[in-house]
Order: sequence, then C-alpha cells, then structure tokens
Amino acid sequence: MTQPKMLKSLSSDIPASIVVFLVALPLCLGVALASNAPLFSGIIAGMVGGMVVGLISQSHLSVSGPAAGLTSIVAAAIITLPSYEAFLVAVVLCGCIQVLFGFLKLGVIGDYVPSAVIKAMLAAIGIILILNQFPHLLGDDSHFETDEGVQPADKGNIFSNFANAFFHITPAALAIGGTCLALHFVWEAFVQRKQGNWKLVPAPLLVVVLGVFMNQLFAWFSPEQTLVGEHLVAIPKAANTTEFWSFFTQPDWSAISNMHILTTGLTLALVASLESLLSIEAVDDLDPYKRVTPTNLELKAQGVGNIVSGLLGGLPVTSVIVRSSANVNAGAKSKVSTILHGALLLLSVAFIPQLLNLIPKAALAAILVFTGYKLAKPSLFKSFYAKGMNQFLPFIITIVAILTTDLLKGVLIGMGVGLYFIVKSNFKRAVLIVHDNNNYLFRLRQHVAFLNKGIIRKELEKVPENAYVIIDATKATFIDRDVAEEIEDYVLHAPLKKIKVELKMNPYHHQFFSPDVSLLSQIVEENKRELSIDQHESKNETI
Repeated sequence: MTQPKMLKSLSSDIPASIVVFLVALPLCLGVALASNAPLFSGIIAGMVGGMVVGLISQSHLSVSGPAAGLTSIVAAAIITLPSYEAFLVAVVLCGCIQVLFGFLKLGVIGDYVPSAVIKAMLAAIGIILILNQFPHLLGDDSHFETDEGVQPADKGNIFSNFANAFFHITPAALAIGGTCLALHFVWEAFVQRKQGNWKLVPAPLLVVVLGVFMNQLFAWFSPEQTLVGEHLVAIPKAANTTEFWSFFTQPDWSAISNMHILTTGLTLALVASLESLLSIEAVDDLDPYKRVTPTNLELKAQGVGNIVSGLLGGLPVTSVIVRSSANVNAGAKSKVSTILHGALLLLSVAFIPQLLNLIPKAALAAILVFTGYKLAKPSLFKSFYAKGMNQFLPFIITIVAILTTDLLKGVLIGMGVGLYFIVKSNFKRAVLIVHDNNNYLFRLRQHVAFLNKGIIRKELEKVPENAYVIIDATKATFIDRDVAEEIEDYVLHAPLKKIKVELKMNPYHHQFFSPDVSLLSQIVEENKRELSIDQHESKNETI
C-alpha cells in the first residue's frame, strides 16, 4: 500500500490501533507472567512487535508481539540459564537465525499447510479466547492471560481456570463484563445497518469506556463492590525518567559461549518462524482485500524484531493471531494500525499508566470473548461438515489437538492428518480399472506413487486366463519405479496365462521402464476392443 493510500486509511487505522492496543496490553503482561520473566519485558516485546516489525513487514494487518506459544521454551530457558540477561542473548541469536531463514527463502514452508488446518487454527484460537477470558468476565482474575494452548498444570490451564471461575464469581465484574459483552453484540449489529460515520466508532473502545464508567459507579454508590487490585489492568509505573529507562535491560554477552544459549536461540527461531508463518497465512485469509504477505520478508522482519527486543530486554516476538484478528475485526486497512498500537504501548506506559490501570479486566475480556465468537462461529463448523470428511476431520482434529496441546503441536498434528487425506485422495484417483467380459483396461492417471503398487498387483492377479489387457499410461505424469517394475513383471509373464497385454505410453515414459518392456509397448494400431471398453468405463469402479 503506497503512502497516500496509507494516509487515506487513517480514519480506520487509528481507531483500530486503539482497539489492538487495549487487547495487547494485558496479553503482553500475561505472557511475561507465564514466562517467569519481568512484566515489563512483555510490554517491550509488544512495542517492538508493533513499531519495528510493523515498519519492516509488508503484512497489512498482522500484529506481532510476545506469544504464549513460546512460554514453555522461555520459562525453561530462564530457569536453566544463569540470568535473564543471559536469556536475552538467546533472543538476539533467535533473531539473527530468522533473518538468515529469510535470505535462504524458507518462507515457503507456510504454503504447504492445508486450508482446513489454517481455518482450524483460527477456530481453536477463538474457542481458547472464550474459555480463557470467561474467568475474567466472571471476576476470577487470579490467572494469567494467554494467546493459545493449554498451559503447565502447576499454573492451571484454560479448562481448569474456566471451570474454577464459576466458584469465584465477583458480582461487579460479572455485571461489567456481561453488560460490555452485550453492548459489543448490539453495537456490531447496529453499525452493520448504518452508513457513514457510525462505523468509525469501534465497539471495543465503547466497551472499555463503559467498563471504566460502570466501575466508577460502583465506587460512588457501592464502594465495597468496586473492582480493585487484580481485577484491574496493572502497568508498571515510573516516578521519573531514570526509573522508566531502568525497565529496559541489556543482554549479558559474556554468556554467549554457553551451548544452552545457542540451543535455545535455534529452538526459538524454529518455533517462532513457524508460528509467524502460520499466523501470517491465517491473517491473509481474514484480510477482506485478500492481500498476500511476502513470507521471506516477513521472516526477516520478525528476525530484526527479535534482535531489537532482545537488545532492549524484551521477550521474543512472533506474529500473533489474537491481536491480528482483533485488528481485522476493528476495521484496520493498513499496517499503520500495527505501528500505532506499538507507539501507544510506549506512550501509555511512559505517561498515563495510572489511567490505564483503571480499566477492568472484565471489560477487556468482553472484547476478546466477542473476537473468539467471530473466529469460531457455528456456521464455520457447518460449512466444513458439508465439504465432506476429508475436510471436516482434519479441521476438527486440528482444533482438538491445539486445545489439548499448544498451537505448534496442534498444527503439526493437523498437517499430518491433512496429509493422510491428501494421499488417500490421490491414491484413489491414480488408477482406473475397467472391465467388460474378458477385456480389461488399467488406466494410470496423474501421479502414480509407490503406494499404488499393492492395489495394481492385486487387480492384475485377478485377470483370468485368455484375457486381453490394456495398461494405458498416457495420462500419467509420473510413475514410481516400484509400480513400473510391477507392470514390467506382469507384461513379461502374462503370456504364461495366455493373457495378451498392450502397454501404452508417451515417449518420455520410457525413463520409468526397462528397455525390454519399452520395446514391447510400441503399438502401431489401436485395438478395436478398446472402444468397447471405453464405452463401459462409467459403469465400473474407481480405485
């Protein structure tokens, strides 16, 4: 998007950046808490993900920041490494490796993820958002926020936290959260029927204002019900400029020779790169303008972001689907929204932390629950069920896997299931067998892999004596050598059963067969009986 077009979209991007900022703020703190890292390190990562990655990346709607998918790696590294400053060296190293990945053009990895898996990832994130934020909606704010996945058992997980929240309801939080969620649905439905400036007022912004106002009403009329402490956003406050800059930490370069740091950096680079590519794919799918992000440049942008984040004391960053989907739903049109949200994080913690600390977490939870509903609408499940089991099963299994493990493992499981159905589908289409009385046609189509060897052998063995067999390979683009050997054996030994075989090939197919069999396949005239076989082709079974 050119600069004039970006300026024209400011009316949409500025409100969207405020929404993303409000969503990102508690998540940045929550991921830091879950990672056993300083709370401000999450804010640093959010700022860098917005401003640094946002400036370099050519993604129009993706938002980067600290991701819960890396918390287990980060938490383990912080415990085992000499210090948090030593861990920051691994973050910088992670960024360097990602930049190298970009120059090696490894961004194509994301192109091989089936669409059913991408849709499932979005739906799973939506379900996780609802489960993860409902406790805050009910007033149970004793657990950290997370972007995705089931967290370590000693800290609880989205399922246990969801269930336990119903035994720790805070009436004021429930009133605020329920009202804010209702307002979100009502406002969205209202603006869809309206034209003009109504659409410029984002529902999440109204939700936050309503949440602060309702809590103030409790303070005026029922002080004992007022939400305080853990029920509100908590941003570190600095008394002066010197104290503010003390929140930033620099890496301890003396630890660079530690082999565990090198291992951690490589692990972070692999996981963060894959998560970013998957998120970028998902965000491009959500983009109403269907713009495509250059993946190799995205790896470089994420790499530079991690280098800067590590140098300033921040957590590793990835493209994160929660904030990105909130960006899309808020009506952003360009990456200006992403950049501005990073700037807002910086300005807010520097100048107005006391004002931000008035926001009830129940109000923010209402925003995320609504976003989760948009990502996991019942209509999405119905549409995949209508597409058939080869699409529905990978979709459902991916969702279950993500919910019970984490984003990366769940997607890998989904890809495995999707690959199985792709292989199964290609397996069935690769060979067509038609027979009419004692005449048989074996037509090889598309890519004939070694997996087809068994079925070809089985069906050829069923051909009775004195039959006439045509093995037509003219429509095949590739024939595996194992399959070719099976056909060669049959062509050479079929005369023992008084079976006449004609092997039809294109000139370039001779590379798949031995010279002796290729010589047998040179047929000058079409056999008239093939016409009869083709006429009955539609009546027979496709394998």
